[in-house]
Amino acid sequence: MNPVNRLLSRNISAGQITGYVMANLVGLTIVLTALQFYRDITADSGTPDSFITRDYLIISPRVSGLGSLGGQVAGFSEAEISEIDACPWVRRVGRFTSAAFQVYASVDAFGRPMGTSLFLESIPDSFFDITPPGWDWTPESGEPLPVVISKDYLTLYNFGFAASAGLPQVSESMLSAIPFRLSVSGNGRQEWLPARIAGFSSRLNTIAVPEAFMQWANARFADEPAAPSRRLIIEVSQPGSPLIEPFLADHGYEAAGDKADTSRMIRLLSVITGVVIAVGTIISILAFFILLLSIWLLLQKNRSKLHMLMQLGYTPAQVSRPYTVMVCIVNAAVLALALAITLISQLVWSTRLDDLGLSSASPWITIVTGIAIAITLTLLNIIAIRRRVASAFRI
Repeated sequence: MNPVNRLLSRNISAGQITGYVMANLVGLTIVLTALQFYRDITADSGTPDSFITRDYLIISPRVSGLGSLGGQVAGFSEAEISEIDACPWVRRVGRFTSAAFQVYASVDAFGRPMGTSLFLESIPDSFFDITPPGWDWTPESGEPLPVVISKDYLTLYNFGFAASAGLPQVSESMLSAIPFRLSVSGNGRQEWLPARIAGFSSRLNTIAVPEAFMQWANARFADEPAAPSRRLIIEVSQPGSPLIEPFLADHGYEAAGDKADTSRMIRLLSVITGVVIAVGTIISILAFFILLLSIWLLLQKNRSKLHMLMQLGYTPAQVSRPYTVMVCIVNAAVLALALAITLISQLVWSTRLDDLGLSSASPWITIVTGIAIAITLTLLNIIAIRRRVASAFRI
């Protein structure tokens, strides 16, 4: 061992170093574990059936009293849509376009002819949670019209209508294989079009068709100009923002489904994660000061030795090197232990997440974050140690 190292390491307190290691280990582990858990919970946010999805709101003007009894249906004006689009919690806004013509669906299934009137809507393709095949329909293609329906509708049929009418229950794949026809009429015209169920949406509570079809059909069969959009779909840039509910209430809008509860859940999860990470950060900062205090006490004990080394021609950098080496080794060990505990914890909770249909996120971002924190703490420690040693040399 270098004589300077041997001389300065005699008064190092194992208890103080152990206290720093434990405090820093607890703080760093809390930060990394909370970060990885949050990333695992939100890893599937882009998939339609995830536990916490990318947040979308479907809003409409609130209907009160007799609503549109006089024939006027409430819709969004261009000024209202622009105001919504300018909100800080809105990433983008899509419009529902309703069919301004009559639609009747007919199908021969299970040996029984069935038919019903339908409503059709369309939205921009980028707002769909699925990408059904053949969605690029054109009137000239001659292909069956692709239709996307809500999964809730299939559930209502299977466990409501089918049970009471003595009809068999059907799966998504079976229903998609049944062809049917749509009667589209209005403006003195009527056409029968072949159609098919192209997919089932968890996000949209509607019967959706391609925008290309809706524009063509409204132009051909609508008796009157298209009405203003009566529903909007909003991609929220700040899920769970406290600004959403007051805005909807003040403007007389209402959100479909339980999106308000989902937003509150996402916000609560974000707040809890932030609190946990803040606690871990505070513990790490306290550990940083514990080490500084330990180094300061060591320098106080070694004041006479420092003066002796200064008289022998040693520089502050040479004297501080044993302490900086010790800090680097200790912080590297703390980082390795913290990452090991985090990854082991991820293995434990990943089995529970699998039961919820969630897949764990890659730990690389957490590992890089831990390395960055450890490097930052080490650099701060080295700077503080060198300044303390330099000040001791000036005494």
